[in-house]
Amino acid sequence: MPPLPTIVHLDADAFFVSVEQALDPTLKGKKVAVGGRERGIISSASYEARACGVYTPMPTARALNVCPDLILVRGCGRYGEFSRRLFDLCEELTPLVERRSIDEGYIDLTPCGFKTREAVVAAVRGLQKKITDTIDVPVSFGLATNKLVSALASKLYKPRGFIVVDPGDEAAFVAPLAIGKLPGIGPKTEKALKEQGIARVSDVLALPEGRLQAIFGDGWRDMLATCRGEDDSPVVTEFEDAKSYSQQETFARDIGDFAEIERVAKGMIDALMREIRADGKRVRTITVKVRHPNFEQASAGHSLPQSTNLEQPFYPWVAPLLKQAWQKRRAPLRLVSVKLSGVDNGPEQMDLFGAQTDEKRQRLAGVVDALNAATRRHGTPAVIHGSQLKKP
Repeated sequence: MPPLPTIVHLDADAFFVSVEQALDPTLKGKKVAVGGRERGIISSASYEARACGVYTPMPTARALNVCPDLILVRGCGRYGEFSRRLFDLCEELTPLVERRSIDEGYIDLTPCGFKTREAVVAAVRGLQKKITDTIDVPVSFGLATNKLVSALASKLYKPRGFIVVDPGDEAAFVAPLAIGKLPGIGPKTEKALKEQGIARVSDVLALPEGRLQAIFGDGWRDMLATCRGEDDSPVVTEFEDAKSYSQQETFARDIGDFAEIERVAKGMIDALMREIRADGKRVRTITVKVRHPNFEQASAGHSLPQSTNLEQPFYPWVAPLLKQAWQKRRAPLRLVSVKLSGVDNGPEQMDLFGAQTDEKRQRLAGVVDALNAATRRHGTPAVIHGSQLKKP
């Protein structure tokens, strides 16, 4: 039986924005970006916004300048949930799934036992459609014989791309690509190589061995193999769980109101806990970081005796940690961030005397999460914590 392309690289298209559009379909087809306010950074932009010159990471102020009608979305905190559902769908097809990041991964179709190229292609196209139909997030796919070529293929035509590189065509596929498309070739390296007359992969393949050694040093053989589309790295199914959850807010103007900063920090805890519960995790440690207009920053943290996925145990620590980090109380702040770490997914250990209260809070948190998930697409969440009510 002839060899088949069985390695797939999947790359979700503008993942953060796509999740926001799935939750609020009125955003589809519009110039949308996920990011901070005027002094924040764009973390994801729709392809309509990219066509206007918006890219990541771009300062929000500049993005609004190049695209005045850009719709800014702060972020829903449900990206971990959508990522988990995305890869769960992949694992329904094959057990060999490598979760490289929140929106990228590899799958190996070898266990599926496909006999023909047509069967492999049909299965991958079916998976692409299933992901879109199930979670409403578009994904681009590259199908090849190895991880390197499949990753290059998935990123070539986006969004909703689908490229197949057949066995034996790897070198011909890679050769015409810009040298900057190869992994490990950043903008500075690409510029330096262009100064050496190397603009495309084919330029490397045309060089004699001595010239390759002079340019790439001891790694010249690895570079040559990459340019030929050669890669024998396996799909690794074990992946490292998130070690922390974090969120930050860069203010449109410097803020010196302690109560407002505390409210914003508690709001971050609320958003992060929704994601933590959706991932089935718990955390023990909170770290609060502040940054002043001159970019000086400081942080303070505290660990709880036991891990939790509830907001309440962390609330009392927000004010003292803020005071500890914010030593110059009279100096306004440019940014505040909250990180929750010490991630745990083992069985919860509850205090015997507080078990009943915690159980009630768990049920209440589940109900609130469900209500807010149902009403998220309509704008304002149905239920917010009292700490988020602004004083008149």
